[in-house]
Amino acid sequence: MAKSAKPRKNSKKPSPRKAPAARRGRLWGILGRLLLVGLVVLAGWMVYLDAVVTKRFEGRRFEVPSRVYARPLELYDGASISVGALGRELELAGYRPGNGVEPGSYSRSGGRFVISTRGFTFSDGAEPKRRLALTIAGDRVTDFRVLSGEASPIVRLEPAQIGGIYPAHKEDRILIQLSELPPLFEEALLAVEDRNFYQHFGVAPMSIVRAMWVNLQAGRVVQGGSTLTQQLVKNFYLSQEQTLVRKGNEALMSILLEWHYDKQDILETYLNEVYLGQAGVRSIHGFGLASQFYFREPLSDLELHQTALLVGMVKGPSYYDPRRNPERALARRNLVIDVLASNGSISEQDAIRAKAKPLGVTSRPSFSENRYPAFIDLVRRHLARDYREEDLQSEGLRIFTTLNPAIQYAAEFSVKQTLDRLDPANSEGGLQAAMVVSSRDSGEVLALVGGRDPRFAGFNRALDASRPIGSLVKPFVYLAALSQPDRYTLVSPIQDKSFALVFDDGRRWEPKNYDGTERGEVPLHVALSRSYNLPTVRIGLDVGVDVVAEMLQELGVSDTIPRYPSMLLGALPMTPVTVAQVYQGLATSGFNTPLRTIRQVTDANGEPLSRYRLAVEQVLDPAATHLVQYAMQETMQEGTGRGAYRRVSRDLSLAGKTGTTDDGRDSWFAGFSGDLLAVTWVGRDDNGPTSLTGASGALPAWADFMASVPQHGLSPVIPDGVQYHWIDPESGALTDEYCAGARLVPFIAGSEPRETRSCAGNLQRRLRSWFEGLF
Repeated sequence: MAKSAKPRKNSKKPSPRKAPAARRGRLWGILGRLLLVGLVVLAGWMVYLDAVVTKRFEGRRFEVPSRVYARPLELYDGASISVGALGRELELAGYRPGNGVEPGSYSRSGGRFVISTRGFTFSDGAEPKRRLALTIAGDRVTDFRVLSGEASPIVRLEPAQIGGIYPAHKEDRILIQLSELPPLFEEALLAVEDRNFYQHFGVAPMSIVRAMWVNLQAGRVVQGGSTLTQQLVKNFYLSQEQTLVRKGNEALMSILLEWHYDKQDILETYLNEVYLGQAGVRSIHGFGLASQFYFREPLSDLELHQTALLVGMVKGPSYYDPRRNPERALARRNLVIDVLASNGSISEQDAIRAKAKPLGVTSRPSFSENRYPAFIDLVRRHLARDYREEDLQSEGLRIFTTLNPAIQYAAEFSVKQTLDRLDPANSEGGLQAAMVVSSRDSGEVLALVGGRDPRFAGFNRALDASRPIGSLVKPFVYLAALSQPDRYTLVSPIQDKSFALVFDDGRRWEPKNYDGTERGEVPLHVALSRSYNLPTVRIGLDVGVDVVAEMLQELGVSDTIPRYPSMLLGALPMTPVTVAQVYQGLATSGFNTPLRTIRQVTDANGEPLSRYRLAVEQVLDPAATHLVQYAMQETMQEGTGRGAYRRVSRDLSLAGKTGTTDDGRDSWFAGFSGDLLAVTWVGRDDNGPTSLTGASGALPAWADFMASVPQHGLSPVIPDGVQYHWIDPESGALTDEYCAGARLVPFIAGSEPRETRSCAGNLQRRLRSWFEGLF
């Protein structure tokens, strides 16, 4: 039987040339799949980046801080200001000493000033640029003239910016539009930073290659290839880290940005976003703010050399900082000018003239800090009644306040000078002080000092140091009594004798006079002007502690007032601002006049949002208040405040009251002239003893301040129902002016003494003696 044939295995080997081809096929297949996956991932990533770009750019809303301004300085014939105060105000507003011809400059020769103003847009209209001439003599403006510009008898200088309310990330900016750019600004920026801006699609490959070649030759990074669009993307969307991933995202996002938006939108956003410096903890973003920060000029008013400096700083704001590195900044500025000349944008002569000019930056940064942190603190608290904090931080509001820089300077100087004299060591836990100054008539807060260091932005003693007020409460005790003219007048005899109160729980209270002396019986006006404790408590208990407490609350005290007899001697804590509030009622003859720090709030375009008008309410009897004012004037002439006239001219009539607490822990003085009310506190933060009285601690600071500020003396209007009569000081009877020591005393009509005494014979005797002396 024949054997069947076995199938034979294929022993043929594959061709060695076909194996690599198969492997390459598989490799290309893998690469193709990877490429496909990569394209899908890239497409997804592009979709994500596109959403990021469009969402942020479509809804771009720069957070613009609110700007806080002092009151505008008004200049006219008769305006009250000293030579030094005008110089300081001009400096605060960024005016440069010079020829007085260029806007923002002034010249001075003695008391003669020539000022070239910049103009400012107020809510009630634009104040145009003008050139002024004036003379200051006797702390008054004389010979006021407008040399050029629109004629006007009164000129408002632009208000100095004294601070801002900034967002949490501390960025600061002033938004601008392309229409506000000065001549040649755009040409300079594009010539230096991105000459092909209007041709590229977000990235410039040739610029990148050229930069890489230059950097390779130099062995370090000396040139960048980023377009303006890439710079905007980096600042607007990305971090500053130098990685390939970040650079890749930057390029992709730049292309997407150019795909969606036109060049004008991109350029305008860049102008408002670019980083151009640092002001303390705040970043300066955008050319609008940079113009103010370095030149105190609106961007639209910049000249060629100023434009060139700002454009040149884009490359390195810190490296080319004109204040810290003026030589580098000058070289960079001149380079930009040369680029403009080489492009034919300006002539060689224009370039030479521009390069010959100095940098022209202001000596101090503008808007670099809250110059008066204690005052800004009070402004913020007043604003909180009407505005949300996030709106104040981001809406670019303009807040026009009542602060008077000249008065603020005087208050700060007086506080520092007094504390340096009382506590020269200034050791830890040493003396501190606070001062509040307001307009007597309107209640506008003109100055506020929160501590020994007025630039310290921490604990604000003027607002938050609630301390017993001591004898500052006494005028209100006597006011409560004098509001009952059938029982009390200024000449009513009051017992100055010790007594004791025993309470239901067995506690015993025995008030004493500060000097421990008892005087028997004294007229009411003497008890107040000499600040005797025993008569005050007697009167307060008689009229009622509740009556005094309610009067204080009607004048603006919002905290609970303790209804104890010790309150009549000032065992009543208040802050200096609260004391100023209640004393405003005495100064205004009985009106509750709320303290104001804000005159107006406008939006970023100058449209009014809120006006803070004067709102007053008569809460005290004007006749009784007039009598208290009289006694407070006596306090200054003959009583515990008489030491003020060692510093203040006796021609300036003042009214005031000292306040002292146990062991001199708190030294107070509150008083007013015809124009100003000021409250001063001196003490220690730890409530330790100081051995100071109101007359030896707070009064010197108050008096130094009053002596340094031009103002009018107090001349109260005599209200209806008040009559002045001559009074014999010994008997308290009505008399005539010829009695020795006789004084004119006001009375509410019908309350004057019934007893009379004539001293007309004294005149006859004096005349006879004088006549006989002639012969």
